[in-house]
Amino acid sequence: MNAIILGEFIGCVFLIIFGGGVVANTLLTKSKGINAGWFAISAGWGFAVMGGVFVAKSVGSDQADLNPAVTLAKYLLGGIYSLQEIFPIFISQFAGCFVGAILVWLTYFPHWKETKDPSLKLAVFSTGPAIRHSAANLMAEVIGTTILVFGIGAIFGKATNNGAISPALGPYLVGILVWAIGLSLGGATGYAINPARDLGPRIAHFLLPIAGKGKSDWKYSWVPVVGPVLGGVIGAYLWKTFL
Repeated sequence: MNAIILGEFIGCVFLIIFGGGVVANTLLTKSKGINAGWFAISAGWGFAVMGGVFVAKSVGSDQADLNPAVTLAKYLLGGIYSLQEIFPIFISQFAGCFVGAILVWLTYFPHWKETKDPSLKLAVFSTGPAIRHSAANLMAEVIGTTILVFGIGAIFGKATNNGAISPALGPYLVGILVWAIGLSLGGATGYAINPARDLGPRIAHFLLPIAGKGKSDWKYSWVPVVGPVLGGVIGAYLWKTFL
């Protein structure tokens, strides 16, 4: 169990180093990647998931969830986790995302002062809606996470077990799946689709002495937590029903 917790923690650190890092590179003033655009951000997050999965597996987490919504879905499916196991895994995922966000802050340390718009700084750490509409924003996160969990089920379900897909391709395919979700559905909310990915770095934003950072938008923060949790439950049901 300790290896699983450590694997999830370090995997999530890498997830945010690459994911938060690509946002910082694209948005922060005087970064060499500034204005690279949404394609770069969505690709970076896809690669972040792929890299995080490889790291988590190498350290000891065979499932390499990196996402409490995915861990919850697998618990609901049965036979993967016990109730006693999932909460330490949740904590390690949130902690890993928190630490990853600190490392992104340190990497781009001079750029925070140069960047005048506080909303761009917050966007490096957490998601936000393009149009603020609580019901629609929640639905977008539910749909995105449902597709994520169902897609993971399709990759690692019958196709893998029947030999149609090699398990070694799993991390690459999950990364592509996240990339696709970002390209297709990410424009509405920034596609957290992962409570730890959003809340862990948001707490880091709140606590860190970021130059001119502004507020952490706690009024919205429940959406990228509740939406993915609901999406994980729905995705688990669909996974169990069809895959």
